Amino acid sequence: MNTLTKLTLLLFALLMLTGYSGVITPAHAGPLTEASDSIVSAVTVDVAQEGTYTTLEEFQESPHYIKFIIDNLWILIATFLVLLMHLGFASVESGLTQSKNSVNVIYKNVFILCTGVLIYAFVGFQIMYPGEFNGILGFGGFGIGYDPSDAVGMLTPAYGAEMTIWTDFIFQAMFAATAATIVSGCVTGRIKLSSFMLFGVLLLAIAYPITGSWVWGGGWLAELGFYDFAGSTLVHGVGGIAGLACVILLGARTGKFKDGKVFAIPAHNIPLATVGVFLLWVGWFGFNGGSVLSADPAGVSYVFVTTALAACAGALGSMVTTQVVMKTLDAPMALNGILAGLVGITAGADVISVSGAVFVGAFAGVLVVLSILMFDKLKIDDPVGAISVHGVCGIWGTLAVGIFTDVSLWVQLIGVIAILSATFIFSLTVFGLIKAVWGVRVSPEVESDGLDISEHGNNAYPDFSPVRSSELGAYTA
Repeated sequence: MNTLTKLTLLLFALLMLTGYSGVITPAHAGPLTEASDSIVSAVTVDVAQEGTYTTLEEFQESPHYIKFIIDNLWILIATFLVLLMHLGFASVESGLTQSKNSVNVIYKNVFILCTGVLIYAFVGFQIMYPGEFNGILGFGGFGIGYDPSDAVGMLTPAYGAEMTIWTDFIFQAMFAATAATIVSGCVTGRIKLSSFMLFGVLLLAIAYPITGSWVWGGGWLAELGFYDFAGSTLVHGVGGIAGLACVILLGARTGKFKDGKVFAIPAHNIPLATVGVFLLWVGWFGFNGGSVLSADPAGVSYVFVTTALAACAGALGSMVTTQVVMKTLDAPMALNGILAGLVGITAGADVISVSGAVFVGAFAGVLVVLSILMFDKLKIDDPVGAISVHGVCGIWGTLAVGIFTDVSLWVQLIGVIAILSATFIFSLTVFGLIKAVWGVRVSPEVESDGLDISEHGNNAYPDFSPVRSSELGAYTA
């Protein structure tokens, strides 16, 4: 073992020791300092007071209206940051795949974002937040649900008056599109565009909002006490497990597995993937920070800190694990480590202690490397590692809330199993039907030529020359 590796391992060990100290102190006991608590008290308004406002004009004249303006503005800014994440996803997915499929990846990401927002406006928002329902399945009606006859109906009663219903919708719509975007990375390079588009629409219209209603809509898991702050399972886990179901039915890319060996199909543009990861990291501050659902200075800043620490620890965790297990200094693995840490902390960014966030991120960084290698051994081809990053690390992050806080670990486990099982069964059934009726895989000739030319009639790089599988390196699975 060289000196660099030893120093890195020492640093990682120190990080782990620091993180371990967070295990014994439940974050619900108070991750915020007394000074922060005083800030919270200073900006908190009694929600009961909001019930006295009978007209919008009356509310606008109240002392609470200034806080409402600030809260609403921050959540809109956070929405913009989550939108920026979709540019990050497009960059990561196209950068980590072959250049002959870059246009196809970009096209899918544009379609999913735009279709996702429209579908969420038409049915998704009212399925996820149906109001009074049986806790399993509800529907508040088509559209966003604003009643113009209600003078204060623009305010979202579920959260008090921190935002308008329009802000609530557009923020949540960006989350919905994220889940289906994750699937895009899993199946890239060999899926028919039409089949992916149909599956993405159905996932966004049915599966995602239904499981979301079980927690964020006040459903049966919320009543049990299941906790997922910003979607380690509800968003990332759903996308990852849906991608796994699709990959199982779709099969691996040609040349990926042969004679018991795994052939590495190299990323065509690691700098582009790097830009994408850092765009995702920046956007994640809106993803998690906006999920505070107010501009509470203590709450938002605390979530920023835990989010950043987990991402950094995730990168180091993956670097060390890659060096120890694979004997390489792999840049894409380090990038996936950042994302793994971010996914891991998303479920408990507001309640896990600072030291606990380091541990959660570091362990996610270790886990993502081992998971990617495991799926290779299982002959499950995930070109960008999305199943591992979002699915496996999403599970870890959700369970970590039950380890690092006083939330029941048993309830967290029930929630993870219920949400991911429902999504997996739905995805396997729907994608299976699409496969039986229309087919889901392009022909070997189309795959060889690249989906850019075959599906879109152009490519991202006019000077493209294909790399044949015989020229690629391999390792034994």
